[in-house]
Order: sequence, then C-alpha cells, then structure tokens
Amino acid sequence: MPPVGAAAGLRVSIGEDDVLLREGIARILVDAGLDVVVQSGDAEDLLRRTLAYRPDVAIVDVQMPPRHEDDGLVAAVEMRRRLPGTAVLILSQFCEPAFALELIGDRPEGVGYLLKERVGDVRSFTDAVARVAAGGSALDPEVVGRMLGHRAAAGPLSALTPRELAVLAAMAEGKSNSGIADSLYISLAAVEKHVTSIFRKLGIASASSEHRRVHAVLAYLRQRQNGF
Repeated sequence: MPPVGAAAGLRVSIGEDDVLLREGIARILVDAGLDVVVQSGDAEDLLRRTLAYRPDVAIVDVQMPPRHEDDGLVAAVEMRRRLPGTAVLILSQFCEPAFALELIGDRPEGVGYLLKERVGDVRSFTDAVARVAAGGSALDPEVVGRMLGHRAAAGPLSALTPRELAVLAAMAEGKSNSGIADSLYISLAAVEKHVTSIFRKLGIASASSEHRRVHAVLAYLRQRQNGF
C-alpha cells in the first residue's frame, strides 16, 4: 500500500494488549508510510514510552493491563494533558460516548474515538489517523449517533431538523463540507446552508479556526454527558 497523503511520515505509538491486533495495526500503518515508534500491551509502559518518544499520534485501547479496566483511557487522558502536541486516537470494542467525552475534555482538537471494527477499512482508518494528527477529530459514527440520540426534548439541539442533525453528526465525525455533501448525497451549497443554520440555532459565534465546527459541536454535546 503506498503512503497515504498527510499520514505518511507520521510517528505513532500503539497501545493494545492483543498482540495480533497490535501487530496488525502496526503493519497497516507502516505499509501506509507511517513510523511506528512505540508498541506496548501495558498502559503504564505505553504512557512512559510515549512521553519519552513524543510521537505525532498515539493509538490506544481502552481496556489494558495492568488492571484490565479503563487503564488505556486513563493513559490517553494523561497523554493529552502532558503532551499537548501529541494527538490521541482511541480504539475500543465498546461504543461508550462517556469515554469519548472524557477523552475530549476541554480540547477536542487532535482527538479520535473509533470502534475496533473500523480498522478493517484501511483507507478510512489511516485517513482518521492523519486527520487526528493534523488537529482534527475522528469520532465513530455509532458514538456520534448515540450522542445525538440523547438530545433533550427541549433546548437548542431539539430545534434542529432531521437533515440538520445528519449534517451535525457528520461534522462531529470530522467530515469536511464536501465530505458531508458526498455522504448525504446533497449539494455543497445545501451543506453550507445547513451548517449556517446549525450554528445559528446553537448560538455558536464564528471563529477563524478551521476546527471550530467540531469544537463547537462537541462543546455542546459534552453538556449531555450526565444523560448517558
């Protein structure tokens, strides 16, 4: 597989206690032109080595030794605290919006949460790694769907139309306007109209950052955390 655009050359650490899956992820990334600098099956070891190597992105499982609980997630949150220049992509077999929101914290740039089944789509997976490393986001569609499914009966989110909710979900996944248009089979002009309406209804002011849409959407969704 040839290097994948912006992903090529990125330095990566991988935390996964399943040896076959860890080796498989490493092979996918190496074949895509990335440099895997750390592999570990233990969360504490992963954190220590990631802090030392300071990769561009860390790919981390939620449940890892030594406790076999949420050790990987805890390590990932600590990485984001101590290494603001390192992006973090969680891979989990569980669809847990609360985990995603804990990882996001107050800084949704450079963060992702994907279900492990997505690794099988090599192109999409490496694209997600590159997007997160570049400061964007990559949230699993199923996780986003559950987030939006917990919207309150009253409040700004309830004012969105079904089409606007679909656009909002695609925005939270990290899709560009053109990506949203392609996935929803609508025109680019229609997407831009829906995005403008979404920001107006959610009371989100304009900003210059290219990631402001995801930042604003996730900031709102974090308010729903107690509802999960």
